[in-house]
Amino acid sequence: MLALMRAPSKYVQGPDALLELYDHVKDLGTSILFICSKSGYKAARPKIEKSFAGKNASIKFEIFGGISSVGEIAKMQKIAKENKVGVICAIGGGSAIDTAKATAYYEGLPVVIIPTVCATDAPCTGLSVIYNDDGSFAKYIFYPKNPDAVIVDSSIIVKAPVRFLVSGMGDALGTYFEARMCQKTNSPSLENGGITKSAMALCKLCYNTLLEDGFKAKKSAELGILTPAVEAIIEANTYLSGVGADNGGLATSHSVYNGFTALEECEKTMHGELVAFGTVVQLVLEDAPMEEIEEVMDFCVSVGLPVTLKEVGVTDPSRVMIAAEKACASGESIHNMLGDVTPEQLYAAVLAADALGKDYIGE
Repeated sequence: MLALMRAPSKYVQGPDALLELYDHVKDLGTSILFICSKSGYKAARPKIEKSFAGKNASIKFEIFGGISSVGEIAKMQKIAKENKVGVICAIGGGSAIDTAKATAYYEGLPVVIIPTVCATDAPCTGLSVIYNDDGSFAKYIFYPKNPDAVIVDSSIIVKAPVRFLVSGMGDALGTYFEARMCQKTNSPSLENGGITKSAMALCKLCYNTLLEDGFKAKKSAELGILTPAVEAIIEANTYLSGVGADNGGLATSHSVYNGFTALEECEKTMHGELVAFGTVVQLVLEDAPMEEIEEVMDFCVSVGLPVTLKEVGVTDPSRVMIAAEKACASGESIHNMLGDVTPEQLYAAVLAADALGKDYIGE
C-alpha cells in the first residue's frame, strides 16, 4: 500500500475572511450557487454580498432542507443545472457541507466550503455522510479530491453557540487516537492510502492543541471574543482534524458514534460529543495506560464533553448492545482495531468506560 496525503487546495482562516471571498474563489468560476443552512445564510450573506459587490460574477443563495439526504442533493443538482452555475459553495455546518460536496461531485463542479460553525471536521475532508430521506444513514461518498477551497471566517464561528465549538473539539479528540491505531494495524486512511509521517504529525498536533488551548478557547467563546486560543481551536477542529482524519484513518471513536445513532435517546447528542465518549471507549479496548485515559477524561470534563452514558443520553445500559451491534457492522472502521472487535467486546468496553467516567466525575 502506497503512502498517500491529500488536503484542500486552499485553506483561509481569520476574522472577516468572507470580505475577501471573491478574491479567493474568482479563479474557480464566476457563477456560484451557495447551499446554505438557515443560520449560515443569516451570518454569512451580508459579508459575501459585500465581497462580490461590483464584480463580474453572479451569486445565488439557496437554503437547503437541513439534512444531507439523497432527495436534497437531487434538488440542489436541479437548481445548479437550471442556473448554469460553475461553482458550488457550502455555507453552514456538516449537513450543508456534505450536501454541497455531493452536489458538486455529481455535477462535476469545484466546491468551496464556508463553515459557520466548528462542530465537526467535515469542511476539509474528501467525503460526505449521506442520509436517506427519512433521516436514516445511507452511505459515505468518498471523493477523488478534497474541497477546492475552505474559507473560515473566525469572527462568525466565535458568535455561534459554544456547544458547536466544544463538539468540534470532541470530533477532533478522536483524530490522533484513531490514526495511531490505523498506523499500528497498517489499516488504510480514509483516502485508502498508507499513513504518512506528515499525517501523524498533524494528528498529534491536533491533540496537543486541544490540550493546550481547548479550555481557554471555550472560556473566550463563551464571551463571544476572538483570542489566539480560539483561532488555534478553530484550526484544530477544522484543518488539523479534517486533514488528519482523512489521511490517518478512523477506528472505534467514530464507529461508536455510528452505533449510538441507532438509539432514539441520542438524537440530540452531537456528533463530536459521541466521538469524544467513543475515544474513551477505544482507549479501554486498547487497554491504554490509565494516565492516558485520565488525560483524555480530564480534557473532556474541562470543556464539557461527556465521559458517561448518562451524559450522551443513555440511562438504560441494556440499550448499549443495540448500539454495539450497529457499531460493529461490516465495513465499520472499528474493524481497524488490533485483533478486531465483536459487539460483545464493545458492549463491555462501553460499560467499562462509563464506570471510569462515573468514578472520575464522582458519581
